[in-house]
Amino acid sequence: MSILHPQTLKLRAWAPKSGWLAWRNYDFQLTTYAVLLTLFGLAMAYSNSVGSTHESLTLNSPFVRSIMWAVVSIVVLALTTVFDYKWLRSFAWPLYLINIVLLILTLRIGVGTGEAGTAARWVVIAGFQFQFSELAKIIMVLVFASFLADRQDRMKSPWTIIGILAVLGPPWILVLLQPDLGTSLVLVATVAGLLFMAGASLLWLGTLAAGALAAIPFVWSHMADYQQARLLTVLNPWADPQGAGYQVIQAQKAVTAGGLAGKGLTNGQVALPVSTTDFVWGVLAEELGLIGSLVVLILFALLIWRLLVCSWRSTDPFAMLLSSGMATMIFFQVVVNVGMVIGLVPVTGIPLPFVSYGGASLVSLAAGLGALQSTNLRRERPEW
Repeated sequence: MSILHPQTLKLRAWAPKSGWLAWRNYDFQLTTYAVLLTLFGLAMAYSNSVGSTHESLTLNSPFVRSIMWAVVSIVVLALTTVFDYKWLRSFAWPLYLINIVLLILTLRIGVGTGEAGTAARWVVIAGFQFQFSELAKIIMVLVFASFLADRQDRMKSPWTIIGILAVLGPPWILVLLQPDLGTSLVLVATVAGLLFMAGASLLWLGTLAAGALAAIPFVWSHMADYQQARLLTVLNPWADPQGAGYQVIQAQKAVTAGGLAGKGLTNGQVALPVSTTDFVWGVLAEELGLIGSLVVLILFALLIWRLLVCSWRSTDPFAMLLSSGMATMIFFQVVVNVGMVIGLVPVTGIPLPFVSYGGASLVSLAAGLGALQSTNLRRERPEW
């Protein structure tokens, strides 16, 4: 039996007679933690706008654009909350195909500024940049949850693992070709977490992990030089302080300079590359200090806890897996993003959820949380 299953209960379908009974199940804590983290993200966007060549209140500044995306995210959250998640599940495979098309489109017309000058991760539409790989994270959580929910009685079979890897393959390859190593790792971590939470055979999961380790030399030989340098930097960033190690060294300087209480918003002095996205944690640590950093980490811990609570309370396997997938995805991104800033893990280009600048990421997360709230409003009520 899956470890996600709560204790056996006698259940009845619950169709509330009044809207109040349904909205009573809305998880206000979950939304509150997400909103507070988004406010930290707006604060970082404001700081980066003031400290860059942008004026803080111009249309093209990260701050104003972040506000615009936050408003859009609120609308998306509301719409997905009132939308019946069972219909959303029925759209999982059409969304999967749309996701494939969007990722192919990114490779065809995408723009970017990778170290090798070949990264194609953003599609520009009407002056706005869209990173469809961020949308892919949420869509794939939905698809994975639907796939595993349909196979709850076959979780011990190796064919279930093979099947979900076949589903993962096309978007994973397309993301890796951009190249976007960070998102490709997020997709793999999400699959691994969902298989474990769904009760897949530990023997087969161990075999899969061993196979992944055995494939490391092959993957390494096909990585770009700058990607290899990034991974090696974690061992000794000072080996190339003006090259591959520059980002990590500057980030560590920023974290150290922040001290206990920080220098204050907009008062950061350490020059950080990609400070609005990958290394936004360095800006936060310098300006808000250890206290502000701990507050953000606590908010993430509370958010993930509420996601797991949603999973435990769900009586629908799909809803349970959707919550667990969101928790896994956010947890992995937080650990890797903070870890690469302080030099514990290689730089892989994974943003900090809600805090890093990026409209596609914020809107996608809002859609995922809205879908979870939809499961809360429509879950069955146990008959004790």
